Amino acid sequence: MIKVFSTNQDDVIRSVVAIGSTNYEFALQKLLPLLNRFGEQRKIQSKTFYSRLKADIITGCIMPPITLAFVNEFNGSARDENAIEEFISNNIENGYILDGMQRLNTLRDASDDENFKPERPLHVNIIIAERYDLLLYRMITLNNGQKPMTARHQIEMLTKGVIDLSSFNVPVNTEKETENTKVTGAFKMSDIVEAYTAYLTDNVNNQNKKIIESKLDDIVVGRVMESDLTESGISFSEILTLIDQFSSEAEGKNWLRQVNNLIGFTVGSKRSIDILQQITPLKFAEQTQKFEEAFKTINPSKVNVGKFRRELTAYLFENIGLFLDEDVSNLESAFFELTISE
Repeated sequence: MIKVFSTNQDDVIRSVVAIGSTNYEFALQKLLPLLNRFGEQRKIQSKTFYSRLKADIITGCIMPPITLAFVNEFNGSARDENAIEEFISNNIENGYILDGMQRLNTLRDASDDENFKPERPLHVNIIIAERYDLLLYRMITLNNGQKPMTARHQIEMLTKGVIDLSSFNVPVNTEKETENTKVTGAFKMSDIVEAYTAYLTDNVNNQNKKIIESKLDDIVVGRVMESDLTESGISFSEILTLIDQFSSEAEGKNWLRQVNNLIGFTVGSKRSIDILQQITPLKFAEQTQKFEEAFKTINPSKVNVGKFRRELTAYLFENIGLFLDEDVSNLESAFFELTISE
């Protein structure tokens, strides 16, 4: 088991943070299998790369702490060490290894040596977050600078590993799943990841082929840290629920499956979710029709069409209360004003 000896509340990400210890044997039995929960984690480094650590483990070193995280509402006191220990014990299969993948794999290799000591201690940092959005915020802010993996990779990893799509009625497929068979009407997982990135950064424009990847990653990190993510009461799962609801109408689903529309809707709906939760899928489809009519007034040869589509979609759904029952001419006038200086 994991013995917890220090706990506290992180008031920024509204999460329980604890420090505990276990031993190598428990880590191999209970923590190592958790690596499989993130199919998109970094590739394991070559064994030669970690050969020094393997030798040190066999000799008797204390490895740097592993970071174990849970996405769950913990209803007890953040200072109740016994309650947190019990929570970890009961939920260990649902945990995620945020930091320590390479170390755990090296530990597995070291365990084959006859001199391996399974009773050696291993320290563990624990985070219990109520939302995966807040957990990812902490990952990005902690890793910024040392960059064990890029922010964009972390977003992709956590999206695929933590976001629960089990109740999502519309199929979502990865590129690997569609290599041989194309599923008609399915959302692309890569588009869901792009929408999540937009949600985290509160910005619809996170792609720019003119900017080198490392600098673009810095920009994304900066936007996440400057966003109102830790103050917002709206989770990405609530937006996914809306997307699922509106996708029950074919017209609405087909419109949302266009990635620029999906990104714009995700950002805009953060500020109007109370209104959007009250409208029907048919009413939503009517709004997409209105959008397309108004968007035709924009000359595609004069603008970056994808950028404008994302931005104007976000504008419409952020201000949906103003246009819900209005004629398309009102939206056309708004688009004119928004694009006049471009």
